[in-house]
Amino acid sequence: MGIELQGTDLFAGSKNAAQAAAPLAEKLRPRSLDEVVGQKHLLGPGKPLRVAFESGKPHSMILWGPPGSGKTTIARLMAQAFDAEFIALSAVLSGVKDIRDAVQAAERALAGGVSTAGRRTILFVDEVHRFNKAQQDAFLPFVERGLLTFVGATTENPSFEVNSALLSRATVYVLESLSDSDLSELLGRTGLKVDQEAGARLIGFADGDARRLLNAVEILQTASENREQKMIDGPFVEQTLAKNLRRFDKGGEQFYDQISALHKSVRGSDPDASLYWLVRMLDGGADPLYLARRIVRMATEDIGLADPRALRIALDAAETYERLGSPEGELALAEAVLYMAVAAKSNAVYTAYNSARAFVATDGTRPVPLHIRNAPTRLMKDLGYGKDYRYAHDEADAFAAGESYFPDGMPAVDWYRPSGRGLEGKIREKLEDLRRRNAEAAGKRK
Repeated sequence: MGIELQGTDLFAGSKNAAQAAAPLAEKLRPRSLDEVVGQKHLLGPGKPLRVAFESGKPHSMILWGPPGSGKTTIARLMAQAFDAEFIALSAVLSGVKDIRDAVQAAERALAGGVSTAGRRTILFVDEVHRFNKAQQDAFLPFVERGLLTFVGATTENPSFEVNSALLSRATVYVLESLSDSDLSELLGRTGLKVDQEAGARLIGFADGDARRLLNAVEILQTASENREQKMIDGPFVEQTLAKNLRRFDKGGEQFYDQISALHKSVRGSDPDASLYWLVRMLDGGADPLYLARRIVRMATEDIGLADPRALRIALDAAETYERLGSPEGELALAEAVLYMAVAAKSNAVYTAYNSARAFVATDGTRPVPLHIRNAPTRLMKDLGYGKDYRYAHDEADAFAAGESYFPDGMPAVDWYRPSGRGLEGKIREKLEDLRRRNAEAAGKRK
């Protein structure tokens, strides 16, 4: 039966022995939100999950993220924060009977007993996407009654894998793969002595997965016990983890060197080289969904508005892979990579965004000009909100020549500069015409 209950410790005498035998990932499992590595967009001050924890009011949720991103850890901390019973089910091992057992345990906890007087229950379902529709429906009445706070964890898109009734009753939180800096922090907590090359290899090997990193550290710790040199170096990492390292480093090159080669081949408009590196990485065991995310990045960074279809094709390829998996879905990734390679190229969107972001990061908070403020109330209208606003559709070519939409006193900027390739050639012509008309209108006002 795939059910785990966290409550009274009936085996206190064997607790220390169990902790000693526990995997490193379990030993280092965070005991508070502040100890969690990564997921600052959800757990940082004022962020959604941090606010939910601090509110004292648990709610049902689905944690969607890659392996080793902290889904189980967050669920356990949630039970601790709300002083709730914690029941864990694995959708791989559990069935409807396990769900019924969990419900009965929740009812007993709510009714009260020696150690669980009136306590709420958090039901954590790992890999919830593996439950069929009937199994997922079995949760609904108990979630609606408030008997259970449902927390589902999945590596798959909930839109496709979780039925709509359950999805509508839960908030979806998207977890991210751990960054290199996150993994570096986690590696430091293990106490393993590594040089710079070994650390870089370990972090590249983990590829955003905390559990994968910690499992590798355990292998290295065991392998180095009788070794005179205690400092772990790059060659020792490669030798010890050779079989696994080939998964992301087949042939000796670093994983990120290969993804760089793929990206640069696409940027260089070489379809054959692009296809080579894609297949090379798939053959080496790289996560196809990671490759899909990078292809989407290529569409926005290197093609942009020169061919807006590229982004849609990249997203379609990712969704197709999510539906079909390997090997069928890999063909969609190949199609997307080939399209990216032969598409017209422009980094104008990428450059413009970075320029705007750099300006805003150092500029002060400028107020919105009155003429383009929203004026839903009479008071706002009396204060001048929306006054003298020119409705573009009422003017020639739906363009209010000479109108300014920037804050007052802001210096002139020219961030977006279309390349002239592909669709951006037409965009550039249009912008040149609009800017000319703006200049003429400004001259007339003077």
